[in-house]
Amino acid sequence: MRNAALASMDVLVGAWGITLENAWFLESMDTQRHGTANVRWLGDSFIEFDAELEGEPTWHFVFGRSDPAQQLFALYHDPRPTSRLFRMTFAGDEWHMWREDADMHQRFAATVAADRVTGHWDASDDQGATWRKDFDVIFDRR
Repeated sequence: MRNAALASMDVLVGAWGITLENAWFLESMDTQRHGTANVRWLGDSFIEFDAELEGEPTWHFVFGRSDPAQQLFALYHDPRPTSRLFRMTFAGDEWHMWREDADMHQRFAATVAADRVTGHWDASDDQGATWRKDFDVIFDRR
C-alpha cells in the first residue's frame, strides 16, 4: 500500500521537460538550459526524481516522510558530488523545500499544476539574513 502522506505528490509522477532560467551562475540572466526529468514511485513509500540538463545528470531527489516527525523530507544528490537533506511541504498547489545548514541556507517554492510546475530557488550565505535568487525552473509535462 502506498504511503498516504505522499499521495498528493502523485501529480509529479511522469516525464517532464525542464527549463532553467534567470540563473546568476550562467553566462547571462537571459541564458536558458533545457532538459528532462522523470518522476516515479520507488516502492510504496518514496518518490524518486531524476533530472538532467542538456544531456548531463543534474539533480537526483528521493522524497519521503518521517512518520514520527510527521514531516516530509527530500534527500538530494548531484554529480559535484553534493548531498543534502531538505525539509519539505507539498499541499494543494504549493511545494516548498528548505534547508538551514552551516554552509548555506536554501529554499525552493513552486506552484504545481497537472501539466506545469513553476518554481524558484533562493540561497543565503549568511544564515538567512539576506537571500539571493539562484534560478527559476519550469517543468512542463511531456
